[in-house]
Amino acid sequence: MRWAAFGAGLQGGAGARVPALAYLLLALLAVALFWPGFTSIPPFDRDEARFAQASYQMLESGNLIDIRFQDETRYKKPIGIYWLQSTATALTNLWTGAPDKVIWTYRIPSMVGAVISVLLTAWVGARLFGPATGVLAAIMLAGCVVLGVEARMAKTDAVLLATILAAQGALAYLYMNRDGPAGGRAAPLTLWIAVGVSILIKGPLVLLVSGATVAGLALWERRVAWLKQLRPLMGLGIVVAIAAPWLIAITIQTKGAFFTESVGHDMLGKVTGGQEGKGLPPGYYLGTFWITFAPWSFLTLLALPWVWMNRRLEAVRFCVCWIVPSWIVFEAVPTKLLHYTLPLFPAIALLTAQALRDGFTRTAERPLRMLSRAAAVLGMVTYALLVVAVVVLPWLIDRRVEWVALAMLIPVLALYVWGVRLVVHGQGRGWRWGGVAAGLGSVAVLYAGTYALVLPGIDGLWISRSAAQAVSATRPCPTTTVASAGYSEPSLVFLLGTNTRLITAEGAAHHLMDDRACALALVDQREEAGFRSALAGVEPKPLGVIHGLNYNNGRRIALTLYAASP
Repeated sequence: MRWAAFGAGLQGGAGARVPALAYLLLALLAVALFWPGFTSIPPFDRDEARFAQASYQMLESGNLIDIRFQDETRYKKPIGIYWLQSTATALTNLWTGAPDKVIWTYRIPSMVGAVISVLLTAWVGARLFGPATGVLAAIMLAGCVVLGVEARMAKTDAVLLATILAAQGALAYLYMNRDGPAGGRAAPLTLWIAVGVSILIKGPLVLLVSGATVAGLALWERRVAWLKQLRPLMGLGIVVAIAAPWLIAITIQTKGAFFTESVGHDMLGKVTGGQEGKGLPPGYYLGTFWITFAPWSFLTLLALPWVWMNRRLEAVRFCVCWIVPSWIVFEAVPTKLLHYTLPLFPAIALLTAQALRDGFTRTAERPLRMLSRAAAVLGMVTYALLVVAVVVLPWLIDRRVEWVALAMLIPVLALYVWGVRLVVHGQGRGWRWGGVAAGLGSVAVLYAGTYALVLPGIDGLWISRSAAQAVSATRPCPTTTVASAGYSEPSLVFLLGTNTRLITAEGAAHHLMDDRACALALVDQREEAGFRSALAGVEPKPLGVIHGLNYNNGRRIALTLYAASP
């Protein structure tokens, strides 16, 4: 009887509530998908390690205003994520009684943000299309590749997604009820609080997404009267009250340097040119969508005719305006990273889920039959390439066969192909839900094997982890400081300590000779000649060699750990 009531609760129309049990099951599903590898994958370079180290230094120094990586200021992003990571780490250490510095405590906000995003997708979907569509879209978001990656990384993007979803959900509520009597303050309050918090997390990106949605709706409908419900004056006061105190404090402390770096260099630099070698042409996000939204990307292609035929529906219109204007901006900006379009994925999942529930546009017309076949083939090929990449990665880096990866190859691909077949050829909603379940089972096996076993086991991928293990095994003094020449990844600082010195070959030699009893030096093979020349004939004592692949630049590397000769 309880499950019958649960199923009946999902059958409501737009505006109906998602049953509490559905939210609980979605949260458990999201945690189950995001947990493998959460504690075992070493810190990623470069953004994750920088965020985590800066948050650690905030705890270490007690300075909750300034943001630093070692002695270098870090003013590219606002303070919000650092406060969340520091708080999560402090509370976890207090609860466990272990003040050890481990990367997973800094990932907690990302995990929580990703789970909340899944729940908010169900909530927004219920407002727009009904509970069943909201739940199905939430399942798709939980299973997609890009959110699974961001949930496991101590960065801003999963938390940012949650704040943008809260703002978009409130905006959707106001839009869908724009012809009714004036509502209360709950929706505008939610909208502007989410905007204020989002600005503290990653600056004004939320204004792009929500602002572009509003602008798109206004241009499409030629109606703006409903925008009065947003209460912009009240909203401005809320946003200022949330964001202004820290912005004023950091402006005073840095004498304006924060805005020069974050706005003048970081934000405008991404708009006017490709930063950090990430300048890519328009179309990049369309091309990579097959991987980032896998395993559901082929369903989105199938949904396009349905979206076009139903474009006059208010809920569809809202999602289209959520996606298209911001997508155009992201494609136009030269700096491109795979996760930048993540704030648009909930709307894509909602349209895809509703089209799937309606059976897409089932017709015998030849173009649509060809679209179904093309979507199925493209989906299977790109997903197979993703799975095969996981299988061959240990061989490419460590020159060894990973039997776990080989063992999961057949069930992962078989489940996925079965799911595609059920969706494309099955009749009725039961078949289509079965296809989604098969796809979800496929990615669950893939994520469990990849994140929990395959990736952590590739030693050559985690050079900093290997270096930290070598230092721990040979450390001559409790206060030993390591100097690194030729290898300067932030993860090394996170794992070896704030005092780790990232310097030249000559500097590493002087570091070793200045403290012959305790100092250690890591020297890349390409810096070996300069290092030995600076030692002026003194022979250092090699303690071990670390081999691996620096995935940030694609270069093979060999680091030798040295101590001074007795």
